[in-house]
Amino acid sequence: MSLYQPEPVEISTRMRPGEWSEESLSALVAKYREDLLGMGATASEIEIETERDVHGGVRVVATWFKSPTAASDGED
Repeated sequence: MSLYQPEPVEISTRMRPGEWSEESLSALVAKYREDLLGMGATASEIEIETERDVHGGVRVVATWFKSPTAASDGED
């Protein structure tokens, strides 16, 4: 029996104005990518969206879209 779950894995955060800078935003995006890669994602399975609001806030969503046919370490 496999515990593989093909549902996407998502890491996200929202930051208000003054809580972030362009440098910290870039570092956060890189960290989310690194975290998902560390969980087993391939680069092509990762999508990161950055949305800025009109008030100066930002929302970051990093999603690992798992392959529905991924290997399950040989366990059935």
